Amino acid sequence: MTAPTPAQQIPLSPEDTGYFTEENSADVVIGRMKTKDARFREVMGAVIRHLHELVKEVEPTNDEWMAAIQFLTRTGQISTDWRQEYILLSDTLGVSMLVDAINNRKPSGATETTVLGPFYVSDAPRYDNGANICLDGKGQPLLVRGRVTDTEGRPVAGALLDVWQTNEDGFYDVQQKGVQPDMNLRGVFQTDADGRYWFRSVKPRFYPIPSDGPVGQLLEQMGRHPFRPAHIHFIVGAEGFEPITTHIFSPDCPYLHSDAVFGVKESLIADYRQVDDPRQAAGQGLPNPFWAVDCDFVLARPGARREG
Repeated sequence: MTAPTPAQQIPLSPEDTGYFTEENSADVVIGRMKTKDARFREVMGAVIRHLHELVKEVEPTNDEWMAAIQFLTRTGQISTDWRQEYILLSDTLGVSMLVDAINNRKPSGATETTVLGPFYVSDAPRYDNGANICLDGKGQPLLVRGRVTDTEGRPVAGALLDVWQTNEDGFYDVQQKGVQPDMNLRGVFQTDADGRYWFRSVKPRFYPIPSDGPVGQLLEQMGRHPFRPAHIHFIVGAEGFEPITTHIFSPDCPYLHSDAVFGVKESLIADYRQVDDPRQAAGQGLPNPFWAVDCDFVLARPGARREG
């Protein structure tokens, strides 16, 4: 029995008969797709088309293209359970913020969102309002308080606020296993009947994203620094509302206008103020003086969208 020819094995379609040339490269590659998934075909078609356009525009040498492949290889090799180098790459190229903006077109008045970042940890401990999430005792004491409301200004009772930040040394707990206590500067709080929450922490400080890998080398080649401005992360959600992932930033941070991951929005810059009042400090269980920041969050209901 003779072996079947390639034409007998896989029937050819009209799109298969085109020969690959520099001019028609993207069309030929896209024409080979046989998927019935329309969305997948749309996305992959756009990826192929724009990638081929990029190559034709910059005309990389063979060595340059191999360097790009090696960069992506190293990006995957350095990734771990707690360090996702591809997230860093997406963040530092502004892609994460663009995807976030497209998927979070909130109505006017709703709190703006920003990137999740690579150091979120699920199942943080639940605390009562007023608890102190700083377990290592480092940093300038801070009182964080505010309300969660809907876009009409009505309080949202029972909203959950998942909070995390770096310590005074500029590291998340997962970056310093055995140095920081587990779940240091992480916690989940719930709003009261008036939509209020409050907790104790420390004033956030700026810190560098991990810069000892391929993304750090790329930033250096681009003449960019790796620093993120001082901030506290929040995920805020409640039944009947769309959750938000956001930050509150410190206005006095030197990196506020040059965030390595483009995560700063003007509406998310909070008013951190220093309080010198022994009576207030004693009432909050904080040393005097201490820092305080009021930060309100406004949630939107599903389907409420602004124009993109």
